Amino acid sequence: MEKTVAVGRPNEKQKQFLLCRKKYVAFGGARGGGKSWAVRTKAKLLALYYPGIRILILRRTLPELESNHLRFLRRELQGVAEYIAGSRQFRFPGGSTVEFGYCAADGDLDRYQGAEYDVLFIDEATQLREEWLRRLAACVRGVNAFPKRIYYTCNPGGPGHGYIRRLFIDRRYEKGENPEDYAFIPARVTDNTALLAAQPDYIRQLEALPAALRRAWLEGRWDIFQGQVFREFTDDPEHYADRRLTHVIEPFDIPRSWNVYRSYDFGYAKPFSVGWWAVDHDGVIYRILELYGCTDTPDEGVQWSPDRQFAEIRRVEETHPWLRGRTIQGVADPAIWDASRGESIYETALKYRIYFTKGDNRRIPGWMQLHYRMSFDEDGYPMLYVFRNCRAFIRTVPQLLYADAAPEDVDTRQEDHAADESRYFCMSRPIAPRRQAASELMDDPLNMLKSGR
Repeated sequence: MEKTVAVGRPNEKQKQFLLCRKKYVAFGGARGGGKSWAVRTKAKLLALYYPGIRILILRRTLPELESNHLRFLRRELQGVAEYIAGSRQFRFPGGSTVEFGYCAADGDLDRYQGAEYDVLFIDEATQLREEWLRRLAACVRGVNAFPKRIYYTCNPGGPGHGYIRRLFIDRRYEKGENPEDYAFIPARVTDNTALLAAQPDYIRQLEALPAALRRAWLEGRWDIFQGQVFREFTDDPEHYADRRLTHVIEPFDIPRSWNVYRSYDFGYAKPFSVGWWAVDHDGVIYRILELYGCTDTPDEGVQWSPDRQFAEIRRVEETHPWLRGRTIQGVADPAIWDASRGESIYETALKYRIYFTKGDNRRIPGWMQLHYRMSFDEDGYPMLYVFRNCRAFIRTVPQLLYADAAPEDVDTRQEDHAADESRYFCMSRPIAPRRQAASELMDDPLNMLKSGR
C-alpha cells in the first residue's frame, strides 16, 4: 500500500518559493513568513520527485534543527521515509536522502569537507559567517542529472547579513557570479495567514519591539538591524546629488585648496587598508580613494610584504590625479612603530617617502568620532562622505556588529580593517557631538523627509 505525504496549502510567497528553479534562492526578510515550513515542504517534494537525490538541511545549532524541522518531519514522514537517528538522516524508498547538519564554529565545517550534495538548504543563513556560507556552497556538486541548488532562508542581521544582502537585495555581483542564477522571494508575517490565524496578536508583538528589531523583523528592512554599530550609515542613490540623508556620493574632482590625508591599518594574513581623505573648508571629510589588500575571500589578506604595500601606496600617490603633486600626511596604528623584531613597518614606509603620525587608537572614543561624523544635522547633512568607488568601506563598515562582552565596542572578529583606519583619521580631527534632529527622527533618517525637514 502506497503512503502519501500531506503537504498542506502554501500561501502565495511559499508557493513562489516551491516553484522557483533558480540555482540560488533566498526566501524571507522578516519574521513569521513561513520559512521553515517552506524548507521542509520543498525538501520532501524534491526527495520524492528525484529518486536518489542527496539533500542537506543546515542550521546554526542542533537544538534549532530539532525544534524547527526534525520534530515535524519525524511525524510527517512516518511510514514514508526511515529516520536514522545516528546520522540525522531520512532515507526514502527511492534512494533519496535528506540529511541535517549544523555549523556554529569553524571546526564544524570539517565534517562537510569532501561531502557532495545536490541541494542545500541553509536555514537562517544570516546567522552564519560569509566564509562558512561560501565553503558550504562548495559541497553542492556532482556528476548526475539532479538539479544543483542552494536555498537560503533569512532575516536581516547577523554575521552573514552583508553577504546575503549583496547577492539578493542589492544584487551586486562579483566575478563568476551570474545575476540570472539568483532570486529573492520576500515574505512577511502578513503573508503567513496560517500563523496569523493561530496567533492573531503576533503582529502586535513585533510592533512592540525596539525600533531596529521592528524594522528588521516586521518590515523586513535590510539597511538597519539589531546589533549594528553604525546604524546612521545610509547609502541612498536618490540623494547622491544633494548629499542629504546619504553618506555615499558620486566622486568629483578634489579642489586643490582642500587638504588630503592618508590613514593606514597594516595587515598581512588579514587585509591591509589605506584610505585617502579630503577635507573641505567646513571640516567635512570625504573618503575619496582606498587601497584594500583583500583576496576574493572576505577578510583574507593578499599577504603583501610591507615593502610591496608602501611601493603601491607611493605609485598611487604619484599617479592618481586626485593625489598627484600633493603633500600627504598620514595617520596609522602606533603598532607599526614596533621595532622589537627588527626594522619596524614605519621604517619601511620611510624608505618610500610615506610618512605617518601615530594615531590615537583608543577604540571607544574612535568609534564615537565616527558616530559624530556620520550623524545628520537638522538639515540632513553629515560630516563624513564616502565616494562610491570606496567599495571596501561601503561593504564592511555598515555590517559591523557590537561585541557581546563590550557593548560599546566593535566585535574584533569581524572584517574591521577599513573601520580601524577610518577611526584613526577621525581621531586626528576630532569634533564635538553635533546637534541632531529630534531622536524620533534620527531613529530613522527617512522620517526627516516625511516631517518636511
